[in-house]
Amino acid sequence: MYRIQSKKGQSTGKVINVKEITFKAFAVTHEIDLNKIAIHCGIPKKFTWEQPLILRGAILESILHKNVDDSQMVLIFSFGSIVFINHSRVDEIQSLLHYIHSFEPDFDIEQADRYSDDYCLHISETENLELTDEYVVVPEYEDFYPELISTVIAKSVALEKTEEQLGKIHDKLETMIDRLEKGNLRIGNKELARTTAKIVRHEYNTLAYIMILDKPDITWSSSTASEFYDKMVEFFELNDRYKILKSKTDILYNIMDGFSTISHSIRGLFVEWIIVTLIVIEIVLTILQIGGWL
Repeated sequence: MYRIQSKKGQSTGKVINVKEITFKAFAVTHEIDLNKIAIHCGIPKKFTWEQPLILRGAILESILHKNVDDSQMVLIFSFGSIVFINHSRVDEIQSLLHYIHSFEPDFDIEQADRYSDDYCLHISETENLELTDEYVVVPEYEDFYPELISTVIAKSVALEKTEEQLGKIHDKLETMIDRLEKGNLRIGNKELARTTAKIVRHEYNTLAYIMILDKPDITWSSSTASEFYDKMVEFFELNDRYKILKSKTDILYNIMDGFSTISHSIRGLFVEWIIVTLIVIEIVLTILQIGGWL
């Protein structure tokens, strides 16, 4: 059963039979300012990092300039992911992406589907929860399912985006290691600083902003919601992927520390040789002066 929401997002008390609910998630950028969008939509609420902005009903119709189904909604997450629920038309998704792009022009709208995932919620007469890579089957509908599923797949595609960016940092470090192997031991401070900044940004985007370890508010008040969310998180391996990224980040820091130590040692040795050379020159000049040659 699926409870119908009014155009203002309030429950009407009506329920209908629903066999499936579709989800399509995109990771488009590192950060979306939900409050700017909320103000434009006339939503009188201050959003925190862990709360998604939900567009539906009359607000969604005003953006798309067309009637929408009561079951359709869009969840926008502060860590840069967007989840479309029951939106199968490409033109609707593109319109909404352009709308969000007007607030966050930094992301490439042509590459918006580079990090994306499709999922589906099936309601069926079954005794046990069934989880797969493409869908989850539950015995009956609960109001918290859309938000919890959206949160998990939103974090999953955001992690996918971060994982690829980590690979680019690895490629950069591999190039620097190749230079060391070829005897080019000098690495500029600016290059070290830029690479370190990329690692710090990666760690911030992953650990601080995607908030893998944080749980939606509903899970603290409903044991059923908490159990469902934990199973989804475990199936999508969010915690394991988080730990792997954290360990890889620590390795990157260790490598950068090694590069920094080598670079500083080389500079220190260079300065020492200059000092020794100047001392030798001063001694030679002194001898020449004593011998009367100068």
